[in-house]
Amino acid sequence: MASLDEIRNTRLQKLKLLQEKGINPYPVSARQDYTLAEVVKNFGRLSQSKKAISLVGRVMSLRAQGGLIFFHFFDDTEKFQGALKRGEKVTNEDFLLFGETVDVGDFIEVRGNLFLTKRKEKTILVHSWRMLAKSLRPLPEKWHGLQDVEERFRRRYLDILMNPGVKERFLLRIRMIEEIRGFYNAAGYLEVELPELQPLAGGATARPFVTRHNALEADFYLPTAQELYLKELLAGGFAKVYELGRRFRNEGIDHLHNPEFTMLESNEAYADAKSQRDFIEKLFRQVVKKLFGKTKIIYGGKEIDFGKKFSVVTFYDLLRRWALIIHPESITRSEVAVRARQLGIEVVDEEALEKILDNIYKKVVRPKLIQPTFVVDFSVATNPFAKRKEDDPSLIDRFQLVIGGLELVNAFSETNNPLDQRERYLEEDKKGQAGEAEISPSDKEYLEAMEYGMPPNGGIGIGIDRLAMLLTDVKNIKEVILFPTLRPRKGE
Repeated sequence: MASLDEIRNTRLQKLKLLQEKGINPYPVSARQDYTLAEVVKNFGRLSQSKKAISLVGRVMSLRAQGGLIFFHFFDDTEKFQGALKRGEKVTNEDFLLFGETVDVGDFIEVRGNLFLTKRKEKTILVHSWRMLAKSLRPLPEKWHGLQDVEERFRRRYLDILMNPGVKERFLLRIRMIEEIRGFYNAAGYLEVELPELQPLAGGATARPFVTRHNALEADFYLPTAQELYLKELLAGGFAKVYELGRRFRNEGIDHLHNPEFTMLESNEAYADAKSQRDFIEKLFRQVVKKLFGKTKIIYGGKEIDFGKKFSVVTFYDLLRRWALIIHPESITRSEVAVRARQLGIEVVDEEALEKILDNIYKKVVRPKLIQPTFVVDFSVATNPFAKRKEDDPSLIDRFQLVIGGLELVNAFSETNNPLDQRERYLEEDKKGQAGEAEISPSDKEYLEAMEYGMPPNGGIGIGIDRLAMLLTDVKNIKEVILFPTLRPRKGE
């Protein structure tokens, strides 16, 4: 088998041959009378007209049989067969040049008439052809190429080209986002654009990416969340706003986390966690029904039913049931650290009690939640922005939606009390001073906005990538991100 360098050198010689004949192998324009899907759909009418048409696409297979050359080409809508027959319509020079210079992977333009072969295959009999883009590297073999998973992610363009299922996955993701946007827009929400460079990394308890603006001589942060800006818009008079965009968290990478990810965040004035739960349940049920025509899907070999009422269970009840922590609401840090180690969970010195409980929940409890489940009633220490429950100020009016063991939504009744918010910020700052990196630091400008008056409101955060994982039945977040973050190759 020829090496990659040998193949590339051979193709460079073919490129040179085209240029020596005065042919531009990368012309400016191309003629496309129909997409290949349109040709397949309207084949009867187009073939009966006897009119020559021009088609374009990438050559995906080649087969020479003496005075005949058959090939298949693809234009992103459909695959179609072409044929060149020596001495029939096509000139002898064009026939020979096609055989000498065209490879699988090349983009070409062909002009000819449609006909059916003896095997009844729809085909275009080529009268003339043009090279549109000469490829210099061979495409991977369908069955043997791109076996290395990381190489699939690095060369996503080849992954999409050679694996139809991968392309279908991303097409479904695109449709999913369209349906979510449509649902929000129909509910009266306005989509807004918020800054990607922020003077303070707030809105989430996460480690941010930092960058330097030279002209301003100031550090800026990539957004870990956008909820503070959304709530400032509520203070400014907007009632329902959302942003769907990129978020960045300078934390670990695993099958559920990518440093750069997509999130939808929304805030609605006069809403609370209960009304937002109802909103989310309707949203998810409609998206699934629109995409699949039914309310049931399969994830990880298990059927998930979106048609039934979503379950509601408290965080502490889940710890009691699955982690066998009898009194999670009153357990001490030392006691929960012991239980965590018994469950095989590492505990580090700077981790607070709530963080250890959350780690236990993520490992032991969350994988058990397969059907749509709202987890409610978290400790006030778990989020600095959620409103305290009126019947128990030690808890916050917050929920997470878990499906298939995946946390897909985090939402809550937002605190609009600037005095309470100031106290909660002070607690976050203390955690930071104690060495905890994943905090949301005090934001004086946000506190000032709150003091001008902010309506009660409900906020929602939806992990778009994880939802795409669920709906496409994959276990690795990199499978639903076109260009995931990867470790640089050695030497790069």
